Formats: sequence, C-alpha cells, structure tokens
Amino acid sequence: MIELTKLNGESFILNAGMIETVEATPDTIVRLTSGKRFIVREKVSEVVERVIVFERRIHYIAIPQPGEDPPQPADN
Repeated sequence: MIELTKLNGESFILNAGMIETVEATPDTIVRLTSGKRFIVREKVSEVVERVIVFERRIHYIAIPQPGEDPPQPADN
C-alpha cells in the first residue's frame, strides 16, 4: 500500500499491486488493473519510488550491504 495525494489535497492509500500504468499528461495519472484511474499530485518518479519501497518491504530479504556483517540466524 502506498500513500498518494489527489489534486484536491486529500490523501489516500492505494494498493500498489493494482497499478497497471503511471503516466504524466502533464498531471500524473495512475491507472489500475480495474480500469479506475486517479489523478495525483505526485510526479511519476515519486509514485514509482513509493512502489519500489513498498515492494522491497514486502519482499524483504536480508542481503548485507558492502561493509555490513551478514545477518545471523535466529536462535530457536
């Protein structure tokens, strides 16, 4: 789920998995797989970044970054 803002300033939560396309016309239009569309204040790049962050959160795999120690298994 990502938070977006309608043109009237109203925030809403959108199921990111339902997004089919995001386009700039110049307003940003988010079109869902259901055919419904939302015109939002965020730029296309902001919507994409929020979806990426969301997807990383739900598909999180502990991969150490350079210089970090690898994750340790939990004790059972």
